[in-house]
Amino acid sequence: MALDGFDEFRFTHDGATRTVYRRGTGPAVVIIHEIPGITPPVAAFARRVAEAGFTAFLPHLFGTPGKPLSAGYTIGQMVRVCVSREFRVLAKHESSPITDWLRALCRHAHAECGGPGVGAIGMCLTGNFALALMVDATIMAPVLSQPSLPFPVTASHRAALHISADELACVKERAQAGCPVLGLRFTADPMCPPERFGALRRELGDAFEAIEIDSSPGNAYGIKRTAHSVVTKDLVDEQGHPTRAALDRVLSFFRERLIEH
Repeated sequence: MALDGFDEFRFTHDGATRTVYRRGTGPAVVIIHEIPGITPPVAAFARRVAEAGFTAFLPHLFGTPGKPLSAGYTIGQMVRVCVSREFRVLAKHESSPITDWLRALCRHAHAECGGPGVGAIGMCLTGNFALALMVDATIMAPVLSQPSLPFPVTASHRAALHISADELACVKERAQAGCPVLGLRFTADPMCPPERFGALRRELGDAFEAIEIDSSPGNAYGIKRTAHSVVTKDLVDEQGHPTRAALDRVLSFFRERLIEH
């Protein structure tokens, strides 16, 4: 089973209660799963984080935990999320309300695990959430993996960051004070267009570290143009492959910020 070896608990904040899966010891890393849910590749990534010396916290936000990925499952969960009040998939200058609950979970994880702070990684639809979580000082290692909100339906949406002006000001202040941000994407991914990383570079300057993996036609590693999920579904777990290098960098980023800091 995908979640064998994970503990399970219920976490409540502001009247909302959700299940959280936990594994490992050490500083906390909150892993915010992608569409359609906690699939086996997402659980495998959480297991890698735990094996690297961290306590992985994997909150269940939508979908069926452990259910394998399929096209129908993905479409069904996408529709559900699009009509949910907790997610604002087209908001350019406003974060999704669920980030308040996630910030509270990060504070809980920090109180439980200690250390200098918490790592957080969002993926796909939740990718930008790690940026919004930086409003809370407990977040020390934010990772944006293929951040896909707002959906890139217009030119302005392509360059937007799904965060309010006040939140962005706080993020920029923290970045300037020494809290870096790591971002991952495939170059041909239409859901995470280059304009989004361009905006992150403009706003965060040298504090933003971008890993952009070539998925253009004829690329050296034969990566498909449809590649999207850098550290889960589209990971090729072989030494020397750029997705494996990206995974290794995520783990070393967590180590630098949460253990060696």
